[in-house]
Amino acid sequence: MSSIAAAWKRLPWWVEPMAVVFALTAFGIYSLTIVVFYPGVFQEYVSPFYSPEVGRPDWLPWFITAPVLILWIPLGFRATCYYYRKAYYRAFFWDPPACQAKAQQLDRPWARSTESYKGERALFVLNNIHRYFLYATIMVVAFLWYEAFLTVFTPDGFQITVASLLWFLNIVLVSAYTFSCHSFRHLVGGNKDCYSCIRGGNVRRKTYNFVSRLNTRHPQWAWYSLVSLLATDIYLRLMQAGVITDFPIIGG
Repeated sequence: MSSIAAAWKRLPWWVEPMAVVFALTAFGIYSLTIVVFYPGVFQEYVSPFYSPEVGRPDWLPWFITAPVLILWIPLGFRATCYYYRKAYYRAFFWDPPACQAKAQQLDRPWARSTESYKGERALFVLNNIHRYFLYATIMVVAFLWYEAFLTVFTPDGFQITVASLLWFLNIVLVSAYTFSCHSFRHLVGGNKDCYSCIRGGNVRRKTYNFVSRLNTRHPQWAWYSLVSLLATDIYLRLMQAGVITDFPIIGG
């Protein structure tokens, strides 16, 4: 991993923002397309984009499908995430596209300096509601764990397949991303100055330290979970289409 990181740093400065533009655009187009135009029900498993399953009132316009009623929560959580905000500010708005020191070295006058930064205003002030997206996302994550266990505890008995392993890998990565969030870190203990002064302070301190360790890799969890969501959904769709057959490991 260290050699990959070192090789990545040797690439031209514009490679990272362009890669972020491509990845986030592709994910956005894919996720919105499948939930609006292909909101079919899976036979064996529920796609992570469609959980929890909810009903859809008939009076809604055609493009507001049942998955759309849920997808805005995790998408809103990612869009207001502290890491993703830095990523798409730099990639889509070039604000700035790279660090200040490198911007000066490359003589790019359009790169914004820290002195001119005035905070998130206008539409981007909505990023301040990130903590509320966190609360809603935790409920979605709980349903994803429930769906994950349904892939192994089936009506036909206990089984483990490639699909169920992929489901569990996905929910583990999604959980790591969700619970390494800066807002969650603040929620569990970052808002306390004295742990010995509160009830359950030792538990709060240990939880805070654990989340802090997760938080150091928050950007990595963000990308790993994004890839796992796509991989899980694509695998289930290929199963649904009969292109591939799920391979049983235990049971089945």
